[in-house]
Amino acid sequence: MNVLFLTLANMENIHERGIYTDLVRELASRGINIHVVFPRERRTGLPTELLTYENIKLLKVKTGNITQTSFLEKGIATLKIQNQYLKAVKKYFSDVRFDLVLYSTPPITFEKVVEYFKKNHKSKTYLVLKDIFPQNAVDINVMKDGSLIWRYFRNKEKKLYEVSDMIGCMSQGNVNYILKHNPFVKKNKVEIFPNSIKPIERLRNTISKDSFYEKYNIPPGTVLFLYGGNLGKPQGIDFLLKIVEYFHLVNNGYLLIVGEGTEYETIRNFINRENPKNVGLFKKLPKHEYDQLLEVADAGLILLDHRFTIPNFPSRLTAYMEYSLPILAATDCNTDLKDIISEAKCGFWSESGNVADFIYHANKLAKDQRLRNQMGNSARDYLEEHYDVTKTVNTIIKHL
Repeated sequence: MNVLFLTLANMENIHERGIYTDLVRELASRGINIHVVFPRERRTGLPTELLTYENIKLLKVKTGNITQTSFLEKGIATLKIQNQYLKAVKKYFSDVRFDLVLYSTPPITFEKVVEYFKKNHKSKTYLVLKDIFPQNAVDINVMKDGSLIWRYFRNKEKKLYEVSDMIGCMSQGNVNYILKHNPFVKKNKVEIFPNSIKPIERLRNTISKDSFYEKYNIPPGTVLFLYGGNLGKPQGIDFLLKIVEYFHLVNNGYLLIVGEGTEYETIRNFINRENPKNVGLFKKLPKHEYDQLLEVADAGLILLDHRFTIPNFPSRLTAYMEYSLPILAATDCNTDLKDIISEAKCGFWSESGNVADFIYHANKLAKDQRLRNQMGNSARDYLEEHYDVTKTVNTIIKHL
């Protein structure tokens, strides 16, 4: 059985843990031949290349720059990518007939590739919906509702939904949103396929917390709140800066921000100017170092811009849960992430913009180690029950 997986995610190291690499390895472990197509951006200076690891084939397609670049360059590169992918797949996988084409958003511009295999291979098609575009761009004023470019991408979005046999959404909130705002989509083609990983064993003091605190200049004995991930407009950077400004009100708390993105320099400049004593900032770390930070952290932060009308569901939730961290989230009111946190009893939620409420919840966690342990264990339990890829992958396999 052959599966084609189209994504913008970095799949250079197929053995690295993550929602897409774990999914690919799990499919491969079921005896499925999986062919992964992902970008090799122009800035690398490297050509298109095919690598094989047992029954996993990795096709790195030379594309324009999609990440860490201007909105214009990203847009142009995204528009070109489906032709680049289709040309590369035809060349490198010419002798393969695909039973299933699996593809994740972003981007929403894969419909030409999907249509080709649906028509010529009679492939089943499955959209893994991780991004609702262009509405998310409208929400944070990156794109104007009703504009020419909005109409273009909205048309692309509709076509992608139409060509997809199934649409797997991250949560019930996403299912509800898609059906409400796209009445042409039949209810029976939309289902929940959540962000999932293959959890590592539960860890207990495998590394020295003191040495890590020293390495990252964290005051000894403080309660470590970790924000790890993208630092861009979707994360509500204005609110993050407010948190930085007032985090000194968290008793014995220390905030460590680790990530990169379009707003990294804004955050760095603010911290350099204000010089808060209980906040640190690092650019994106190697995976193994970041995992060690997760192991020594006491709580994990999730932030989303308050203007979102779409139910975003950040994948970093699973990383925090994997390491038994309580969750401290500040988001818009439309995401059902807050409902999951409540159901799992694994943390606290505040509306993005409400600094006082956020600091209040941070203090509750900082002052009570027993509460942190209880919520962290609940987070890990919920992950194993609902977000273990060895279970959730059956959602896709049942369609083969």
